[in-house]
Amino acid sequence: MQTFDLEKIRKQAATSKERYSEFLRQPTMSLGLYRLPAGATDLQSPHKQDEVYFVLAGKAKLQGDAEAKDAFPGAVLFVEAGAPHKFVDIEEDLELLVFFAPAEQS
Repeated sequence: MQTFDLEKIRKQAATSKERYSEFLRQPTMSLGLYRLPAGATDLQSPHKQDEVYFVLAGKAKLQGDAEAKDAFPGAVLFVEAGAPHKFVDIEEDLELLVFFAPAEQS
């Protein structure tokens, strides 16, 4: 069993230039914090894993092939493995918990 201090993770990420900071990796899943500043371009490409975003802060849209979904604090967004997606119209600094299942692979 493990416990993570989300506020500590957020503070550490705020001092990093990296947009994604992984803090849990198991064969069946991984978990990280993804941060995109307002106005940024999200350069991610489709992943080999199912993915869940939990929006901690910010306002944007998650664009898929055919539609866009609102991303706002408290929203939970699911993207199936292989589906093209990216955050667009990032109006406020975006901070997301990202769950990959199984663990993210390059």
